[in-house]
Amino acid sequence: MTGRVLIIAGSDSSGGAGIQADIKTVTALGGYAATAITALTVQNSLGVQSIKSIEPEFVSDQMMAVLDDIGADIIKIGMLGDGAMISHVAKTIRNLSEGLRIVVDPVMVAKGGASLMPDDALSVMIHELIPLAWLVTPNIPEAEALTGIGITGSDDMAMAGAKIRAMGAQNVLVKGGHLEGDDLVDMLVTEGGFTSYESRRIDTKNTHGTGCTLASAIATLVALGQALPTAIVGARSYVQEAIRTAPGYGSGHGPLNHGHPFQTSGYTRG
Repeated sequence: MTGRVLIIAGSDSSGGAGIQADIKTVTALGGYAATAITALTVQNSLGVQSIKSIEPEFVSDQMMAVLDDIGADIIKIGMLGDGAMISHVAKTIRNLSEGLRIVVDPVMVAKGGASLMPDDALSVMIHELIPLAWLVTPNIPEAEALTGIGITGSDDMAMAGAKIRAMGAQNVLVKGGHLEGDDLVDMLVTEGGFTSYESRRIDTKNTHGTGCTLASAIATLVALGQALPTAIVGARSYVQEAIRTAPGYGSGHGPLNHGHPFQTSGYTRG
């Protein structure tokens, strides 16, 4: 049995991002989602109003309860919050058996602009969590924060990805959605070099949760047996269709349509 994804992330009360988007994505792609919730948020399409953190020890307890019983084929990490939480989750992961792949979506800022990570947590992420990652999926602002590199195009994305790999991550997918232009480019940096993935931008405000969704989609397809490059193609296709068919809820950055019919690399649902 494959496809088990343990998600370590915060809850989004609006259902568009975080744990809720992760569970929808994993389920839609045919995987099995389990969770360890790191924080509760009060938010909607207009932004984050409040955050309540969970005790780090309780997060570890959630992780181990799942892993000791159900197990996981991959772990996807989203919003962790402060340095203490990052350090505690990293310590728990280091005590796990080797070979369990870790996907880190370094969530730092919400779609509406609210900070989801204090500045002093950045160093902890770089030194304790990034070296454990099989894949890191930063967007442009996150990649800039992690590396100090100003990113204005694909060459800068490749340079930032290489620098994050030098921190210990095995693979890095730098997402280019924050750059201007009609064409979107994501840059995968691996031991073997650089691969760019291109698509046309969809003109919409309904993009809440795209980062969470993409990382969880990649994690799920890898957990189901796909190679990383193939999983990225399928995950990007899934997210693009989820954006294109978004229901239009809310008056701000609306949620995606996670339940749309899709076809990815020979696997069809719908």
